[in-house]
Amino acid sequence: MKNMARPLLKIGLRKNRRIVSRKNARKIPKGVIHVQASFNNTIVTVTDIRGQVISWSSAGTCGFRSRRKGTSFAAQTAARDAIRTVVDQGMQRADVRIKGPGRGRDAALRVIRRSGILLNFVRDVTPIPHNGCRPPTKRRI
Repeated sequence: MKNMARPLLKIGLRKNRRIVSRKNARKIPKGVIHVQASFNNTIVTVTDIRGQVISWSSAGTCGFRSRRKGTSFAAQTAARDAIRTVVDQGMQRADVRIKGPGRGRDAALRVIRRSGILLNFVRDVTPIPHNGCRPPTKRRI
């Protein structure tokens, strides 16, 4: 019985490849820093130009809980945590996009300016409705 079905070898298994940490391998000269500052939290994401996430941090992951996540000090800590890894990877230039009305906007931007990364521009990308959704009808009792 030579025509018996043999199991196919899976080529793309993790065991066959040597696992290399990509965080330290990449050198990124330019990137984009996204700061999302809501009233309850501040999230800082660092991406390359194509939009692939390199590093991120938030006030919640830095150890702040409940109401303290929305403070400016928590935003500073989150921004410092997110930027520390990309500065080690060699990022020199960045664009900053800030979204949201929270208290962490200015605090995160202050930390980014002090980090030694040259900023091309700082853009506010907060979504503004142009009278979009229809409001709910008034309650009649």
